[in-house]
Order: sequence, then structure tokens, then C-alpha cells
Amino acid sequence: MGKRLRKLRKKIKLHHEGTHTLVIGAIAVVLLDVLLFELSCSHEWLRVPFYIVAAVTGVLYLVVVNFFRCPDRKYEEDTKGVVIAPADGKIVCIEEVEEKEYFHDRRLMVSIFMSITNVHANWVPVDGTVQYVRHHDGNFHRAWLPKASEENERATTVIRTPEGTDILVRQIAGAVARRIVTYAQDGDEVEIDDHLGFIKLGSRVDTYLPLGTKVLVKMDQKTTGNETILARL
Repeated sequence: MGKRLRKLRKKIKLHHEGTHTLVIGAIAVVLLDVLLFELSCSHEWLRVPFYIVAAVTGVLYLVVVNFFRCPDRKYEEDTKGVVIAPADGKIVCIEEVEEKEYFHDRRLMVSIFMSITNVHANWVPVDGTVQYVRHHDGNFHRAWLPKASEENERATTVIRTPEGTDILVRQIAGAVARRIVTYAQDGDEVEIDDHLGFIKLGSRVDTYLPLGTKVLVKMDQKTTGNETILARL
């Protein structure tokens, strides 16, 4: 039983970015349900609405809890030359594009869209040294739209691998997301398994690779952050 409980705790580990939201949400749900329960005790016509509201608020709270899950994942294989998915979600774009912020040249972009049901913790995709970190304010277009990569609120991180290859990761806010958190700073030594940051609510993460990189995912494929191999350099 002890092992099972430890495994369960690992599965339901929550990200610290959700602490404030979950505490405030729990208080609000409890207060609302208690208030309706007290009213239903003296007004029988409120009994059914109480059960409906209690069920709806319970489900919504569980959705929020699910959103802030933070699985304890370790990449067990050789990390040399691999680019690991920085996020859970679905591949929505694999194409050659002009990267205008850092490289100012053509790059291969692989985009992962995260729905509200996905884990929203982001992982470092390669071992290396952080060369560049910038946060940009912007709009809140739907995250899967092409213009979101350049016009939405976003945070860009560039990591140079031990072999000297620069990989750019861009966290992009969506139509609902209003906060991007990036933990990396210029000069940090990072590695696969490290957390890159967190994006609240629906959003997307773009990874920019050198042309000629062997991409190992395909359109609409589901990805698991810190597990799925995006590409080999």
C-alpha cells in the first residue's frame, strides 16, 4: 500500500504556480456550497439547485487541479543530439519559417498546442547554456493561429547545446492565457529534465531548429513533455 500511495502522490503532484489559484478557488467553492446548503435547509425549493451547483463547482475545481498537475518525469536515454518536447499537447505546425527576433534567418519551427486539459509545465528541450531570455507583451490571439508566434504575449529562450547548436524555444500566450513564467536566465547551465517555465491556460510552445534537422514527430501527434523526442540534430 505504501508504494501505491507514493506513486499516487507522484501522479497528482501540483505545480507551485497554482498554489494561490487553488487555495482561493477552494475557499470560494466551499463558501458558495456552504451558503447554498444553509439556504436549502430552510428553503426546500433550493435543494435541487444546491446539488447542481455543488456538482458543477466540484467538476470545475477538479479541472483547475488537473491543469496545474506537474508530473515528475525523467528522461532516461542519452541526451546528446536530441531535442525533447518542451510541453504536453499536440503538434499543430511543422514548417520552415523566418525567425525574426534572434536568428534573423530561416529555421524549422515545430509547434505544440496545449489545450486546457494538458499539463502546462514546460521543460528544457536540450542540454546547454542559456544565451538569451526575453519576455514580450502582446495580444492574445488564439494560440494555434500563425500570427500568435509574433503578435501574442510571449517569452523567448535560446539554449546553446554543448556541440554549439542554438535552439530557440518560444512560450506563447493564447486567447485565455494571461501569464507566462520563464525560469531560465542568461548564462544558466540547463539540461533536459529542468523546468523551463509555466503558462497559465490554453497556449502554445514553438521550438526553432536548424534547417536540415531530422524531425521525428508528425502533424496532430500527441506529445508528452520531457519524454517525446521532437528531433535529432
